[in-house]
Amino acid sequence: MGKRKNNKLQAVDPAYFDKQRESMLRVHRKSVLFNAGELAAIDEYCRRFKVGSRSALIRQAVMERVLRGLEENHPTLF
Repeated sequence: MGKRKNNKLQAVDPAYFDKQRESMLRVHRKSVLFNAGELAAIDEYCRRFKVGSRSALIRQAVMERVLRGLEENHPTLF
């Protein structure tokens, strides 16, 4: 008969998770001003689609736009 394999899972170092969490903390603040119409549109969208966090919605929309722009305009060799 063959040897039995040890099925113990390797534990991940807790310091690794702490470092990963620290890198994801949002510590840089930016402010955005909206006019009445823009704010009404955001409020209507949040009400209609039951968005709980307007800041998360705006952050996601901004980051999608930024990342798409970077992806479309990446440097090329030729």
